Amino acid sequence: MSDALTPADAAALLGRTDVNDLEEILAITNTDVNEAIHVVQDNADAIFTWDYEKGSRPALNKLYEKAKGSQWNGETDLDWSIDVDPEKWFVGPVDPRFGPDGSLARRPGSPVANWGDVEWGQLARESLTWRMSQFMHGEQGALLCTAKIVETVPWIDAKYYAATQVMDEARHVEVFAKYLDTKVQDSYPINSHLKLLLDDIINDSRWDMTYLGMQIMVEGLALAAFGFMHQLTEEPLLKKLLRYVMSDEARHVAFGVLSLKEFYEGLSQAEIRERQEFAFEAAVRMRDRFLQQEVWERMGVPVKPLVAGLLDIPQDENVFQQMLFSKIVPNCKKLGLLDAGDAWLRHRFEDIGIIQFEDWVDTGEEYESLDAVSQDRDAAAQA
Repeated sequence: MSDALTPADAAALLGRTDVNDLEEILAITNTDVNEAIHVVQDNADAIFTWDYEKGSRPALNKLYEKAKGSQWNGETDLDWSIDVDPEKWFVGPVDPRFGPDGSLARRPGSPVANWGDVEWGQLARESLTWRMSQFMHGEQGALLCTAKIVETVPWIDAKYYAATQVMDEARHVEVFAKYLDTKVQDSYPINSHLKLLLDDIINDSRWDMTYLGMQIMVEGLALAAFGFMHQLTEEPLLKKLLRYVMSDEARHVAFGVLSLKEFYEGLSQAEIRERQEFAFEAAVRMRDRFLQQEVWERMGVPVKPLVAGLLDIPQDENVFQQMLFSKIVPNCKKLGLLDAGDAWLRHRFEDIGIIQFEDWVDTGEEYESLDAVSQDRDAAAQA
């Protein structure tokens, strides 16, 4: 491709000259896993607005009204008395790459080539624990970022909605933490690639970068991942928990789409290019996160050949990994980021094999269909 990412550009964006540089990916590690506090410099200004006209941005006002009526209580709306059976966590493999017939097992010399049902079962449980743990950590990142949006966005309708999302994110951290503590009785520290991305989002002084990094990228991937888990699990408590969290997350991503579309229309091409580069960097960080280095380490198998095997899987066999970006790509297209300028972000998404989702429905159009709380209340009223 004529406009392929150069080593110098990759180094500037990612800190490595090759997007798939195995050594550099594995060099990023979490060095403070035993620390209870992590401090990130927040460089943003807090912005007051004296324009209190509610509804001047009708789409945001509609979202705010929807959020007020769709609150739920993790303590009373979820049945925590349910005994969780790990065998019902998933009706199929957590990830089709991970299994006796998956890509990793078929790779010559793979450390997992001779695994039996016991080892694959342990991997399924560890992978779920790891994913749930990362969702919990990511939700705390969203909690901090949305509180920052309340402070920094200049529009009163956006401040109003962001305030409801702060409550949503607190609830999400609460329910994931409780599920891990009381039902799984295990957890993982934050993945180093996720941590690096969250640090970058919080550290940036521009309010729209907080939106782009959290609302569009991190929450967009989480929304897709929750959808997969909800389809695959038969465990009733987890299934309802995920359905309710997805209901909130769809609004959160829609909030980013509706807010940024207006703002981006007034940016210069140079400013748009900066946002394109940030979106690509976030996509790569999240892809690296799902290499789940920590799981391989805990299971006592060589990390390097397994991560190398995941990176080498052909795009046509890597559908599960690609589908995690099925919300991000159409939302970036809705924002005009895919084809702005020289279509730089389109080509980058082609490079990592996710452009095929560009015409899927964007979250600004679908969030109402995912409102599980309203659906359940309507069903109860009709019963």
